Amino acid sequence: MGSNDLPEALHAEQLLELAAQAGVKQAEVYQSRSLSRPVFFEANRLKQLESSQSEGVALRLWREGRPGLAVAYGPVEPQDLVDRAIAMTYLNEPEPVELAGARTDHYPDLGETVPVEALVEMGKVAIAQIRDAYPEVLCTGQWECEEETTRLVNSQGLDCHYTDTTLSCFIGAEWVRGEDFLSVYDGQTERGTLTIEKVVQQILQRLSWAKENVSPPSTRVPVLLTAKAADLLWDTVQSALNGKQVLEGASPWSEMLRAKSQGVVLLTDLIPLVTSDTLTITQQPDTGPYSCPFDDEGTPTQPLLLIREGRLQQFYCDRTTGRLLGTSTTGNGFRPGMGSYPSPGLVNMLVQPGKGSLCDLIGQLDEGLVVDQLLGGGAGLSGEFSVNVELGYRVQKGEIIGRVKDTMISGNVYTVLKQLVALGGDADWNGPCYTPSLIVEGISTTGRS
Repeated sequence: MGSNDLPEALHAEQLLELAAQAGVKQAEVYQSRSLSRPVFFEANRLKQLESSQSEGVALRLWREGRPGLAVAYGPVEPQDLVDRAIAMTYLNEPEPVELAGARTDHYPDLGETVPVEALVEMGKVAIAQIRDAYPEVLCTGQWECEEETTRLVNSQGLDCHYTDTTLSCFIGAEWVRGEDFLSVYDGQTERGTLTIEKVVQQILQRLSWAKENVSPPSTRVPVLLTAKAADLLWDTVQSALNGKQVLEGASPWSEMLRAKSQGVVLLTDLIPLVTSDTLTITQQPDTGPYSCPFDDEGTPTQPLLLIREGRLQQFYCDRTTGRLLGTSTTGNGFRPGMGSYPSPGLVNMLVQPGKGSLCDLIGQLDEGLVVDQLLGGGAGLSGEFSVNVELGYRVQKGEIIGRVKDTMISGNVYTVLKQLVALGGDADWNGPCYTPSLIVEGISTTGRS
């Protein structure tokens, strides 16, 4: 599926031409179309098959420097969309017009389509493997093949588009033992072949660890966050690296930008540590199932070195933020939704892994807590968090002795990241974040015996 498959009523060239006829000199058209075929399982059985298709177009233009944005989903009369966008310009103040220059990039399609029959078979096999080991559990699941095309065209001569196809699976296992309820889940997203056996084994391992319930640690102990639970930290880091947050002074690392703007030059070894010196974080937009060749402003995405060995290297920006910071865009201008203006967002955040498997990390703990699933919101930009542990295990002498219940962890992300004990070599995709498991200190644990 490519840009030529988009309905004729949504063709970008027609919208640009109509805008030009109305006296608009600067305009861009953002188009998106997706087709997904999800397969759902419930209570160990196939529940339903679906096929959903969505398409949308966003016209952004400037009339005498005043921006206007109009959005449509599905077929639309082109002139109506142009008129709505122009009408919006009367409500907005003038701003600098920042459009990508002339370029034509049509990227090769990524990924392969998998038929629904194959998705159904994957689901049946995975659930059968789990229930062979634990007949009493109830399994839910979702397997999906999604194809998405994105195209961006503007009045400067830009025309770029790409199509990607991703495969994903989600498996949940619910185990009811009297008044005790246990929920274990895991998943995977890939562009090629799903490794279902890996997901199944991870669920079986966690069910095995949860056979016995034990009391949580009564004192502060090292906490091992699995790759699945590590989002508790990385969401905050992404926000702190956001150029818009830095510009507004909301990021705790804004002072470093202020020093730079005042002409203070810091040698690499004099840049203060913002995390443990064992931590290196990059953006790699051409890696993994969430790769993306250009942002929603038409700027090619690029690798970014964000934190190197604990020292901040740069922030990520869209065009507007980069201009206001006195730098330039890093190719990170993305729309939170079709009807939103671009704002800074990361493509892929990669945390450089260390060494050892999850079991190797567990073996390093004399006394500790493994956190695998969390309930509640994250830390936010402040870094403060206090969340319930949905699935956690107690470790004694390098071995898991059972599952802990009614447990909460709290702390501050920025403090915790400076007390990093170990990084695992088991990095995996948790959404568009590639992260290993890690052992940290500085987290308080409270629980009921």
